[in-house]
Amino acid sequence: MAREKGIGTHVLGPGEDAPAVAAEAATGAEAVGIAGGDGSLAAVAEVAIERDLPFVCVPFGTRNHFARDLGLDRRDPTAALEAFAGDERRIDVGRAGERLFLNNVSIGAYASLVHGREAHRRRRESLATARALLRTLRHPHRLRLRVDGEVLAARVVLVANNAYELKLFELGARNALTGGRLHLYSAPGLLPTDWQERVGERFELARTGTLWAAIDGEPFEFETPLVCRVEPAALRVLVPPSR
Repeated sequence: MAREKGIGTHVLGPGEDAPAVAAEAATGAEAVGIAGGDGSLAAVAEVAIERDLPFVCVPFGTRNHFARDLGLDRRDPTAALEAFAGDERRIDVGRAGERLFLNNVSIGAYASLVHGREAHRRRRESLATARALLRTLRHPHRLRLRVDGEVLAARVVLVANNAYELKLFELGARNALTGGRLHLYSAPGLLPTDWQERVGERFELARTGTLWAAIDGEPFEFETPLVCRVEPAALRVLVPPSR
């Protein structure tokens, strides 16, 4: 389908580096994009920012929160190919240190679940997510984190690129990606029913030892202090043309 529309494609093979492939493809290109889930997008979006090229998201993963918030039909990945000849928007991105994120940085219980899931997968264990969730629930202690010097004790901490509608077991949608603010949400309980919110352009997170985080659903480890900041209107995004 992509080739029929004159769009150059490359299917990533085992061990291939997506940013390197995207950087090579970006030479002489009018836009660069990727078909994947939330965890795959940021690396190619980084190339788009560096080259000042428009970025195209083709939803092809399990959740596709970013595609949803762009207004794309997550059930129809081929429809997103129309974006290569579509309308351009400028949207915000976030950074955790120098790591770009499009959706959010999670710390605490959910991040522990993601790290546990990946450890189980590396050992090729079945039911990796269920096993990781059980491991998380067995450790009900709160994370003690300093946010801009103030102690915060919470089970879940989420630094979001723009504001989310928060639900009990999942993130709702973002109404806008152009607010120019980070939203830091924290929940003290085992089930996040009572959220506290802070809003700013920059947050400094610190704790003793390594900070385990999940960035757009992918596991990362950071030394602290970790500075999270927003870069307003940094990413040029193409979406299918308005009808």
